Amino acid sequence: MNRFLVVLIIVCSSLFTDNLSAQIVQNLSTMKFDGRIQNLGLVEMQGEEVETNLMVRRARLKFEGVAINPKFQYKVELGLTNRDHGSPIPQTKNSARIILDAVVKYEIAGNTNLWFGQTKLPGNRERVISSAKLQFVDRSLLNSNYNIDRDMGVQLHQKFDIGNIKAKAIVSISQGEGRNITTGNDGGFDYTGRVELLPLGSFTSKGDYFGSDIKREEKPKLALGLSYDYHDDASRARGNTGSFLSQTRTLSTIFADMMFKYKGFSVMAEYAIKSSDGSSVFIDETDSLEYNFITGSALNIQAGYLLPSHWELAARFTSVTPELVEPEYVQAQVDVSMYTLGISKYIDGHNLKVQSDFSIILEEGMEESYLARLQFELSFN
Repeated sequence: MNRFLVVLIIVCSSLFTDNLSAQIVQNLSTMKFDGRIQNLGLVEMQGEEVETNLMVRRARLKFEGVAINPKFQYKVELGLTNRDHGSPIPQTKNSARIILDAVVKYEIAGNTNLWFGQTKLPGNRERVISSAKLQFVDRSLLNSNYNIDRDMGVQLHQKFDIGNIKAKAIVSISQGEGRNITTGNDGGFDYTGRVELLPLGSFTSKGDYFGSDIKREEKPKLALGLSYDYHDDASRARGNTGSFLSQTRTLSTIFADMMFKYKGFSVMAEYAIKSSDGSSVFIDETDSLEYNFITGSALNIQAGYLLPSHWELAARFTSVTPELVEPEYVQAQVDVSMYTLGISKYIDGHNLKVQSDFSIILEEGMEESYLARLQFELSFN
């Protein structure tokens, strides 16, 4: 795998220098600034226990544009809330992880782009969709358990046609430690590939990557996606995220997803399965405590209808099935099912909206619980 990484870097560097030296382009720089705020209120109920919380769920700033040469684009996104920063860890020098994206994109040719920096990996569709453009208040349990998130590395994006079908392929090699790491690579590299097909043509305004059919597609539109991630010697519980563990595992993840939209009606479905090359659970010899890598499978299906008044009714079902482990270990996780009903009002599309949802959570061996959320979102530029 490391030889493949060296070859890819050499090829990309050759393409980059050959194309750049072959042209003299006028110095041109632009910048677009965006910001957004998500204010969230929630109530969680299980038996007689009731917990309420009000918070700034997300507050983010984004800068993107052209730098020096029209073939160079960039994106920088900063997260300002404590939830974006996460808990202090030695691998980030115990500092706030404020940088979400810091990536440079170079146009090798019209449909071929090379990305270098920290950004989202080409994993499941729900994760790649911006949190500002979700159909529900937040992403599903499938995503929180098995997504491959952001990482530092290089990506090659290629668009092409297969007959009348629009297609896209992405290949990524990343460090495998997640975002804002300063201590180097504790484990191995992460290799990701993704293929997308649009058999019915392109969506309006890239609608295959935002929730709800707010553009009310006049013709049926369908997107299909398949991703494979091979994380060599992952050192964190979820691969690119989660706790750093004292042992490593090679993790393999497959994502299959689809998006359909037509005249206000939308459907999105995803399936994920993550496995390891050894037992996902182990006992640390230094403290005799049990630790585990998060493996297993999950299914998420959601659908909604946007009324002409810009109110939307949506429903979602998510099922998470953790991997069973050896009998001598206690199972690290249990099966979870979540049923969600959402009501949203889009005042100015995803830029200004109010979203609410109510969920019933069924967790094996536990009393059912309930979650009610209300969120106000404002995006500005």
